[in-house]
Amino acid sequence: MTEFKNSFGAKSILNTAEGHVEYFSLSKLADSGFTGIDRLPFSIKILLENLVRNEDGNVITTDTIKNMAGWKTDASVCHEVPFMPARILLQDFTGVPSLVDMAGMREAAKRMQINPAKINPNIPVELIVDHSVQVDSFGSKKSFEYNVEKEFERNFERYTFLRWGQKNFKNFKVVPPATGIIHQVNLEYLARVIFVKNNNGQRMAFPDTLIGLDSHTTMINGIGVLGWGVGGIEAEAVMLGSPYYLLTPQVTGFKLTGNLPEGTTATDLVLTITELLRKKGVVGKFVEFFGPGVNALSLEDRATIANMAPEYGATMGFFPVDDETINYLRLTGRPENVIALIETYCKEQGLFSTKTMKCPVFNETIHFDMSTIEPSMAGPRRPQERISLSKIKKTFLNDFKVAPSTDNSSAEHFTLGHGSVVIASITSCTNTSNPNVLIGAGLLAKKAVERGLSVKPWVKTSFAPGSKAAINYLKAAELMPYLEALNFHLVAYGCTTCIGNSGPLSKPVTDAVKDHDLVVASVISGNRNFEGRISPLTRANFLASPALIIAFAISGKVTIDFDKEPIASDNNGKPVYLREIWPSTEEIKNTVKRVVRPEMYRKAYENAFEGSNQWKILPIPEGMLFDWDPKSTYIKKPPFLKDVTKTIPELQDIKGARILALLGDNVTTDHISPAGAIPVDSPAGAYLIDQGLTPAEFNSFGSRRGNHEIMLRGTFGNIRLKNKLVPGIDGGWTVFLPDGQKMTIYEAAMKYQKEATPLIVIAGENYGTGSSRDWAAKGTYLMGVKAVIAESFERIHRSNLICMGILPLQFKQGENHKSSGLNGTEIYEIAGIENKFEPLKELTVCAQEKAGKKTEFQVIARIDSPAELNYYRHGGILAYVLRTLNPEL
Repeated sequence: MTEFKNSFGAKSILNTAEGHVEYFSLSKLADSGFTGIDRLPFSIKILLENLVRNEDGNVITTDTIKNMAGWKTDASVCHEVPFMPARILLQDFTGVPSLVDMAGMREAAKRMQINPAKINPNIPVELIVDHSVQVDSFGSKKSFEYNVEKEFERNFERYTFLRWGQKNFKNFKVVPPATGIIHQVNLEYLARVIFVKNNNGQRMAFPDTLIGLDSHTTMINGIGVLGWGVGGIEAEAVMLGSPYYLLTPQVTGFKLTGNLPEGTTATDLVLTITELLRKKGVVGKFVEFFGPGVNALSLEDRATIANMAPEYGATMGFFPVDDETINYLRLTGRPENVIALIETYCKEQGLFSTKTMKCPVFNETIHFDMSTIEPSMAGPRRPQERISLSKIKKTFLNDFKVAPSTDNSSAEHFTLGHGSVVIASITSCTNTSNPNVLIGAGLLAKKAVERGLSVKPWVKTSFAPGSKAAINYLKAAELMPYLEALNFHLVAYGCTTCIGNSGPLSKPVTDAVKDHDLVVASVISGNRNFEGRISPLTRANFLASPALIIAFAISGKVTIDFDKEPIASDNNGKPVYLREIWPSTEEIKNTVKRVVRPEMYRKAYENAFEGSNQWKILPIPEGMLFDWDPKSTYIKKPPFLKDVTKTIPELQDIKGARILALLGDNVTTDHISPAGAIPVDSPAGAYLIDQGLTPAEFNSFGSRRGNHEIMLRGTFGNIRLKNKLVPGIDGGWTVFLPDGQKMTIYEAAMKYQKEATPLIVIAGENYGTGSSRDWAAKGTYLMGVKAVIAESFERIHRSNLICMGILPLQFKQGENHKSSGLNGTEIYEIAGIENKFEPLKELTVCAQEKAGKKTEFQVIARIDSPAELNYYRHGGILAYVLRTLNPEL
């Protein structure tokens, strides 16, 4: 059991209806001489409590606590913070490879004479299977059953592996398929808000905190729980007892005032906030929402805003616990004794926000009036590209420089053109946790059907809600028949389209798009619309509210101005405008109030960890060490620890390196990490064919993340990647140097490895934005890349590179590869690594051209903390954890 040092005498007793519980009191800490604790941001208070409670005199010392207790608005005051989250949240795309790594670590531990049982989660780990279902069938009452059947058929090996993990790892639970989307399940069911844990025979209460293997873990910030997304390799270290290290956070206060105008939704609000904060610049910061406008938002609206923190660049977007939080806990069926303890603890601890309490102090404050919101979308390539709904037509035509499509269709025949909508999907955690937007979509569907409107025949529709509770209240409101009349049948409880599992389009649509090089669109209620993600056929991808998804499915095109043009014509040929069928705010609220009940949520989660019969009958492999099947194309023994010994390797300068890819700005993890369908004509496709599989058996890259051979072959393989070494050619291509032969990036990397040539990637600004994909770093590592030089990095990806032993280097302000005169064909050396290497050290890069000319420039090693330097010295975090485990345990 944990021993608490309690150097500041903060341990206290909290009286609850169910007896006494211990807790570490921030007010008692203040009595020790710390001033201003009551005015700290709520998020900083939670971090402070975390440090006080976990003080061990080694990793967390009195100085660590003093530094956080003395948090200042002066951003120059920065310290390393060892954060000990209460739990870890996984989804299956990122969770399976993490479990594969854990299984691999057990074997490596045995080889290093360490007890393999030590490789076991020290804190609760919960994995939700939600990323593997694909929209194969749609527009039918049988679609859900068909898609689930295909899901189990495709993912048999992965799911049996998860069953093995559930049996053999302590503190590890799995929420089986067809239950819901990870972040909605977390919000509606898993979130504790306040943890109560037995410690040395005494109950201890403390704030629920977590890290998750999905960047949208931040959705839980809407309910007052501190948490954000991290890389899989970092999470594995935390599972084994190491802290998650961050630097003292800067906190931006975001003051909300006013109310949402009639005709707008929480989706419009979050897209506007995303645009505003991206321009302001909050990358790596906490954003904490406050002000009278917060009181006007439902908990689900807050969760919508918190969900998209990765899109606006923040580490998280936090809403403290208040009366609305308590109301939501009651609405979602949490037990009354649990709710009472949460309220008592938060009020006693100063973590309960009220209208009368003084505003916290922040590093900076932004003011925003919600009454200025207008109907909006985002796209066609990034979530921060907000567009007023009235300008979508003009924006699309100007962006792609094409002529608009014409509406020429019947039930049997249709004509596609530029701007045709071919995918319309109500999915994603962002919106399907929100009864207001789903009920609004259902009411719009009802009005549309009553006017005789229908969805265009070329549109692939889908409805994949985040939990069974959503279907429960839509049925109670008698709205499902209208959604189904417009082909928005239930297809899955999972992420589906938002993560690239949109499934194939019909052959006529596919042929038309390819034969005529059409720029067609997808519209989804998700949070991701990066290039190549939704479908390889949709070059324009837009985010919008669920109601607007239905509107675009009816119109069949994005080249429409809903203010001026009718959405369609009714049965009598009379034009129908969107404003005529758009439900009022009052109508939506009254319906939500009438139909949404706690028993709907209790019913949705009554057997959350049991799963269907399909799940229960899966075989469970035996043994503490996993028995790797050499024939498996889903689960392979990971290669990352095969050469690890007890000796820490010496740091070395990088010499004789070549450039694998020369990239521009805004290269996302979607460009780097393979996702979506596996192309037949790709290195990964060729590998699977060599294994005896047919293209119909390929499944997706995400489902095969437990096989490094496939993921390696798909790294840097996105069809929209632009490598400047091969100008004018999109996709995963490069040239092998020095002969200049064109080949795939995978083929070149393997050829360089045979010649023992280290590799470098050069990029522009915002390198690695996107989901927290560990394979964006793992694949880069397996290709032999030793360093990435970029103008700036996204937080999670920079950390993941270090955790794989790859050095992230940043050009000095105002410099880039062009200013340095580089064309990517040079031979590179990076000096200063092996001599007194320290965080943020300036290193010298020397690039030598074929003619002998040398160019030198300085870069900054973006190893920001001593902990990160430790990981890099060990060659990555997995090796670090193995070497620091106690061999006697």
